[in-house]
Order: sequence, then C-alpha cells, then structure tokens
Amino acid sequence: MAFEVPKINYTGAIKEVKLGHKDPPLRIGGETCYPFHLFEGSMPNLPRIAMEVYDSMPDNWPEAAVEPFKDVLGDPVKWAQKCVREFGAQIICLQMASTDPNGLNRGADEAAETARQVAEAIDVPLIVWGTANLEKDTEVLRKTAEACQGKRLILGPLEEGNYKKIAASAIGYRHMVIASSPIDINLAKQLNILLTNMDVAETDILIDPTVSSIGYGIEYCYSVMERIRMAALTQQDEKLQMPIICNVAKETWKAKEVKLSSREAPELGDEKKRGILLEAMSATVLLLAGGDVVIMRHPEAIRLVEAIIGELAG
Repeated sequence: MAFEVPKINYTGAIKEVKLGHKDPPLRIGGETCYPFHLFEGSMPNLPRIAMEVYDSMPDNWPEAAVEPFKDVLGDPVKWAQKCVREFGAQIICLQMASTDPNGLNRGADEAAETARQVAEAIDVPLIVWGTANLEKDTEVLRKTAEACQGKRLILGPLEEGNYKKIAASAIGYRHMVIASSPIDINLAKQLNILLTNMDVAETDILIDPTVSSIGYGIEYCYSVMERIRMAALTQQDEKLQMPIICNVAKETWKAKEVKLSSREAPELGDEKKRGILLEAMSATVLLLAGGDVVIMRHPEAIRLVEAIIGELAG
C-alpha cells in the first residue's frame, strides 16, 4: 500500500495585504496552510524581509553590524537608499530610536520630517517603528502620519494604551498599522478587535506578537505565533487572520553573545559570523512559526534567509 501523507483540512486563510502606495503594490499574506506546508495548501506570497534603518547614529553596535553601513550611518535617507539600491531591500523599516525620551528625545516634528524625507527617497514600502513609549509614540506617529499623507506607511507599534489616537490618524491619512501585544494570543486578538471597532480595515493591520532572538525566549514567541496561526487557519478566527510582522534584528544584535569579541569569548567562535548566523537563525525560526515580514539588519544574514525561503518554497 502506497504511503499517503496525512493532511490538515484548513477552513481559514490569512488575509492578503497590499503594502505601499506604488502600483503594483507589494503583497503579503494569503496563506491557506501552515508556513511552507505547500503539500496542504498555498502561499501565494512568500515571506518578505524588511531592512532596518535608524533615524540617528546607532551606538553600541558590534563592528559586524556597522561595517556594511559605515558610509551612511547617521544619514537615514542615504542609508535607506543604499539598502534598496545595493542590497535589494523590498521594504524599509525606519527605527525612530532618536525619539526615545530616555535617549535623544528628538521632537515629533523633526522625526516626522525625517520619515517624510525617507519616504520620498525610496520606491519601496516604508515601516515607521517607534520606541514603545506610549506617549511619545502617539505624538511621533501621528505627526508622521500627517507628514506622509497618502504614502501608505506601516505605523507601529500600536498598543492598548495608545492605539486610539494613532489609529485615527492612520485612517485619516491612509496608512496601515502594526498591532503590538506582549506575547499573548488573547491580547493580540483583543487589540485587533479594538482596532476594527474603530473602523480600521482588517487588511490595514499587521500583527506584532513581540519577538525575541534565539537564547532569549524565542520558544515562547514561537508557541504564541503558532497558536495564532492555528486559530486563524483551523478555527476560522477572523480577528487573527492578519499577517504577522517580526521586529527581530534589534533583538538579535543587542544580545551579549554578538557583542563579545573573539578575544573575550574564544569559545563562541568568530564574532562576525556569530552575529550573522544568530540573526539568520532567529529570523528563520520566526518564519517557520508564521512570520510574513521579518525586519533584519545584516545583508549576509538576509541572503542566508532568502536562500532558506527559496529552498522551503521550491
């Protein structure tokens, strides 16, 4: 008797979402099966990788992370352009690190102008990511939404404590939002309900379940993402059928294991390879859990993950 692979009958699907304002738009989502289970369903749009850009000169980055961008650090416009032109970035994520009240505490008007300049300088979708400070992110993301009207930015993170004002601006100026909740399926669903109750379109929402890198609780992140996908695909939970975004780069490159030099920790091997591999492996784990967009930093790590996506989808 021939062996027949057991298959799951899926009753739900992930919503297909259009990113950016260009024609044709970049599409994500649309899956009718678990990640890369192509023997059971389809993934019309493979996962996408966004390259991160910082709005100010980063500090405490290991040399391996600095080296590919050393000629553009401190200039987010040139940095974003280099990511697109030289490294083929399909999406840019502008990290608004300078607005952190515990850091430079840059004003919302200045931050919004930076976002506008970056949006004008590139022809790929732009994510604008705040610092997870509720009050400051509200101010910065609302100003950014206004300054970039019609650009269909992806604004986040929106949390239960600040979603109302940011979502209202996103609706008014035609942007998307990132619904961020602290590693909990019920909280993720609740925030999506709150946003749709405000008339945010379900196709304008990305889920940020909050992620980590390998060695820092990624197993729990994987479990929550897996449960979100199970609810969306096998339980027809429409409030969890949005694509998932994973802001993994900054979690990886702040880990002590990538900052220790080979001299300080010879047992960990080459420090450059170590950081690249940790980022690539962390991103791959999150893609296998259901990530539709992963935000990454190092071009070599990105090439590794792109190759893995190609192998899994081949």
